Amino acid sequence: MGTSSSSSVIRRNKREFSAPLLLLLLHFFVVCFCQWSLAAASTSLNVTKYKQVSSLRMARIEKHLKKINKPAVFTIQSPDGDIIDCVHKRKQPALDHPLLKNHKIQRVPPEMPKVKMMKTDGVRDATNSSRGVRAWQIWHENGQRCPKGTVPVRRTSTNDVLRAKSLYDFGKKQRKISLARHTDAPDVVSGNGHEHAIAYTGASQEVYGAKATINVWDPSIEVVNEFSLSQIWVLSGSFDGSDLNSIEAGWQVSPELYGDSRPRLFTYWTSDAYQATGCYNLLCSGFVQTNSRIAIGAAISPVSLANANQYDITILIWKDPKLGNWWMSFGDNTLVGYWPTELFTHLAERATMVEWGGEVVNSRPNGEHTSTQMGSGQFADASFGRASYFRNLEIVDSDNSLSSTHDMSTLAENSNCYNIKSNYNNEWGTHFYYGGPGRNSLCL
Repeated sequence: MGTSSSSSVIRRNKREFSAPLLLLLLHFFVVCFCQWSLAAASTSLNVTKYKQVSSLRMARIEKHLKKINKPAVFTIQSPDGDIIDCVHKRKQPALDHPLLKNHKIQRVPPEMPKVKMMKTDGVRDATNSSRGVRAWQIWHENGQRCPKGTVPVRRTSTNDVLRAKSLYDFGKKQRKISLARHTDAPDVVSGNGHEHAIAYTGASQEVYGAKATINVWDPSIEVVNEFSLSQIWVLSGSFDGSDLNSIEAGWQVSPELYGDSRPRLFTYWTSDAYQATGCYNLLCSGFVQTNSRIAIGAAISPVSLANANQYDITILIWKDPKLGNWWMSFGDNTLVGYWPTELFTHLAERATMVEWGGEVVNSRPNGEHTSTQMGSGQFADASFGRASYFRNLEIVDSDNSLSSTHDMSTLAENSNCYNIKSNYNNEWGTHFYYGGPGRNSLCL
């Protein structure tokens, strides 16, 4: 009897400990899997160290993902691994913003800026435009589209959030505006880890929009928390304070944000100098998407190769003169969506400066300047077919008319690492070549 009773106790104890032990092992597996997934995705970028993910942080991440990943009417698996959710337009993330509680999605098309438009496709072969339309985003390649009345939203994964420094930092640019800078300087700050090669207008103009055609490449990134982008900035407010308003769009390569090194269409906005408001793409509420064919944050294809076909995208950002919202079009005047005027303070009226160009993060890995490339990775002197370009730079005036940009300046904080050279001709109007390889014998 004693033996039977003893064995019964042992069996019961095993059962009592099995459930907690299984939960512990399951949690250990999830943490290890997340760490392994991140390390595996970043091996080529020489990133191997990650902090352990606590159950509390995982719970917060899951809650955030439920907030931004809206229920899908239809889901598309992209060939590049992205999941595109077709979300009903009235359920999209934008409308969660407290300032947009009573916002009604603009149904009346905005008044397009008046100009003779040269017809372009979303991604255009700049060396032979007679070849016709090319696929402008990889998720289109399987022939599937989002149904009418929905908008495509790139699904955010747990690993996307885990690559960020924190949940608060996820989807945001890390910028520190120096209070010692000149008030008429462009929106760049030397020494904060961001380096630029840009063209910009004067700081006291009345501007209602900007346009450019941007050459698309896939620059290499040295470490996972760096990025390389090429974009338009539409700005207003003080550059030496905390009230800078910015609307941005272009293409970027950001392994931390997307988990790969593909160039992707992106947007950004802030109304307080990158402090608390705004984010990339649809990773927070704000930008209202109206198009069912273009996914913000999705990869662009094809891309340019040295001494081969050159591909570019055309982006126009402008303020609708009737309702005041800031609209974005892509390619052949395809409306993507808009930033509601309610989001802004200074930009609620107009912009005062526009910038076009490239930006990289230089985290100085191993104590040296990063080898993260800007543009094609070639300096501006390499010219067409090797250096990246912005062409047909234009601004929108108070009459909602587009005109070529003439009075502009250029800036590159360290021309031994990345540089810029502007020019003008009848075909490309105001344009410039820009970029560079980063670390080299003169850039250390």
